Amino acid sequence: MRSKIQKIIFWLFTIFTPFILMILVATEEELVATLLGFFYFGILFVFGIRWVTKQLKTIIKLKNEKSKTELLHLKSQVNPHFFFNTLNNLYGLVEEDSKKAQELILKLSDMMRYSIYEGQRDFVTVKEEIEYLKNYIELHKMRYYKKTKVDLNLHVHNEDVTVMPLLFIILLENAFKHGVENLRDNAYIKINITSGENDIHFAIENNFDASEITKQPGIGLNNLKRRLELVYPKKHSLSFAITEDVYKVQLTIKRI
Repeated sequence: MRSKIQKIIFWLFTIFTPFILMILVATEEELVATLLGFFYFGILFVFGIRWVTKQLKTIIKLKNEKSKTELLHLKSQVNPHFFFNTLNNLYGLVEEDSKKAQELILKLSDMMRYSIYEGQRDFVTVKEEIEYLKNYIELHKMRYYKKTKVDLNLHVHNEDVTVMPLLFIILLENAFKHGVENLRDNAYIKINITSGENDIHFAIENNFDASEITKQPGIGLNNLKRRLELVYPKKHSLSFAITEDVYKVQLTIKRI
């Protein structure tokens, strides 16, 4: 109610003041007209600045809300095929090896809980992300009957450094999907995570079947690139390199 009254007073002032100024000029009340003119245009200037500022804030707010909505949508795309594949494997394991199936269920439950709850947060600690990656690796090792070598090397000086959740998992998924799953023997994955005070460096390397290579980036990588653009604009670098049958990815992000 108060806001409406203020708006009515403002518009009455804006409409009738020019007429009052003309009357004052016509009656040669120049000093009063000058003072009123300064006051009138000063009021218009202040309200104009306030209006522009309010519009800019609204635009920024809408842009931020759009970015958050897009981020949530992108996060929801992470890992669904992995969970489905694991559940399919569990179905066959229940009768064959019930103990192994129970272990898989517990790890899968922890991963799903993390994806659903922690994955919706803006940031998590590097320690939490590393634990998530470890569970993912263990699940894959339990799924496969073939021997797979996965080396996870950590150089984390501060485990409480924060990072966007579900960031590194896409690169690890790709290493398993395009490397381990297509190779019969000698499949390997090497992961290095280095965390300093100002940045986090993630490097991953895997071998693959050269005949299976594709030049088109998958949905996961496009997802990762877009999320980095939204959360770490001009504060990240992502590079890919292929040498014969070895695929390498380097990701560096600066703290924000």
